[in-house]
Amino acid sequence: MSTKTDTTDEPGATADQGGDLGAAGSQLSTAPQEDISLPSLGPIGWVRWFWRQLTSMRVALLLLFLLSIGAIPGSLIPQTSIDPVKVDQFKAQHSTLAGIYDKLGMFHVYSSVWFSAIYLLLFISLIGCIVPRAWQFVGQLRGRPPAAPRRLTRLPAYTTWRTEAAPEDVLEAAGRMLKKRRFRVRREGTAVGSEKGYLREAGNLLFHVALIVMLVAFAVGSLWKSEGGKLITEGDGFSNSLTQYDDFTSGPFFDRSAMEPFGFTLDSFDASYERTGPQRGTPRTFRANITYFTGADGTEHKSSIEVNTPLDLAGDKVYLLSHGYSPVVTVKDGRGKVVYHGAVPFLPQDPKNFTSSGVVKVPGARDKDGKRDQLGFQGLFVPTFGGKNSGSMFSQFPAPDFPVLSVNAWHGDLGMDSGLPQNVYQLDTKRLKQYKDASGDIFKKMLLPKDRAAQMLGHSGAKLTPQEIAAASTMNLPGGGGSITFDGIKTWASFKVAHQAGNGLALIGAVGALLGLAASLFIQRRRVWVRAERVEENGVAVTVVEMAGLGRSESARVPEELAALAAELTASAPPAPPAEDPTEPTDSADPADPSEGARA
Repeated sequence: MSTKTDTTDEPGATADQGGDLGAAGSQLSTAPQEDISLPSLGPIGWVRWFWRQLTSMRVALLLLFLLSIGAIPGSLIPQTSIDPVKVDQFKAQHSTLAGIYDKLGMFHVYSSVWFSAIYLLLFISLIGCIVPRAWQFVGQLRGRPPAAPRRLTRLPAYTTWRTEAAPEDVLEAAGRMLKKRRFRVRREGTAVGSEKGYLREAGNLLFHVALIVMLVAFAVGSLWKSEGGKLITEGDGFSNSLTQYDDFTSGPFFDRSAMEPFGFTLDSFDASYERTGPQRGTPRTFRANITYFTGADGTEHKSSIEVNTPLDLAGDKVYLLSHGYSPVVTVKDGRGKVVYHGAVPFLPQDPKNFTSSGVVKVPGARDKDGKRDQLGFQGLFVPTFGGKNSGSMFSQFPAPDFPVLSVNAWHGDLGMDSGLPQNVYQLDTKRLKQYKDASGDIFKKMLLPKDRAAQMLGHSGAKLTPQEIAAASTMNLPGGGGSITFDGIKTWASFKVAHQAGNGLALIGAVGALLGLAASLFIQRRRVWVRAERVEENGVAVTVVEMAGLGRSESARVPEELAALAAELTASAPPAPPAEDPTEPTDSADPADPSEGARA
């Protein structure tokens, strides 16, 4: 048995409506069909639509948020422009992640394509947003306050009273009062209109203009900046020339041939540390004492540089970054000839107690037969050695209380003649052979500084012989290959010399942004109207005074200000006594009721 049910089609129903269910599915919805055909925008229309979206406040805030988010990787990931050494260390430790970061431009965030795109779009958005608003604001400044509405009672702040003063006198008094309070006043018919608080919009525009100024300052600082690092040992100097820097980066528009003439010498370095309590080892003083000169005359001056207290030299700022120790060594080759003498900077491996490592390269060394045999030494320096029974070669304190230098030696070809650059803090051992003792172990020795050996060995009451001091301070290489002597210790300090253009412009932008933000937050734009009309009540002519106020946003300040204005105006238009009703008997002894109360 089969049954067939016919249904009446609803108006507007189609066979394909309702998806796969066809006409049956269409009965499940009573929504009317909408057949809307939108006109094609065309190329010009799409450009106009895109421009309106880009210059909207919503998109500007979104771009500003993206810019702040995009700046976060620049503070978390090492940047090539700030510390290329840390970038190299990061790449060596995280090879896979470093490849991804390199493709995304994470090692140079602020000059990457995506960060520059956000920056430029924000710049264009702010300009496109400010220009029309500025013209609109100029038009408002040139315009007049609006006329009074027909019904002032509908405004949020309102008051009224009767007075015997003439309407003309009331309006003139109201105009004088409002002008005295710096309102812009317009007289039209029986009402006076006034407006105040234009600086609110001016503050809003100032804030956006200040943002543009700060973006311009950021661009100027990126295009004309320069930064260079230099490590200097006590007694050595530096001059502001490109060849003197250990590393140097600059913006594309910086003129490297026009660097300011100045220089300085590191005279000494003062460092002190907490020696007792839970903060033992915490630094208390880091100060680099220098002698500097500026200009062509070269007049020298004494000064000091501390952390976060840079020295301004010819418009460039010299920052103190870090410090460490430079063991002073003397190297003799197989002929007994001094082939190297000087201080060698060692880089800290332990930033707290300054356990440091470094290398000494002697390319001019020869063996006892006069043949070329270059020497290389790897060293580990500890400012405060814990003692042979401590079981550790790590420093126990950052100050040089018990300095020890542990070295091992290599000989052969240092590879410095290949023409390829080498890291001065690393030893390339591909063509070198390490010295070993008679048992086949690595030949190494811990050395004491020659200038403090007697004191450190505890011979306070007896003098050490030169042979004993030499034995404690010198390592003689096997087979008459030469020797290395630990003479003493110097301190090195690393400096950053930065030329940052646009700092003054950035300061102006920041101050302007704060002033504009304060004006837009604390200044309220409001309007006040005063109307005075002559009417007859019970055969007596009186003037009805109405005052109303309107603010741009809901605030208690508008009613309060209107009440103060009304109280001041009553001095020129005092309230009239209430009129008597002639149809009812009156008693002079009874007080009259007011005809209408005040409304606020």
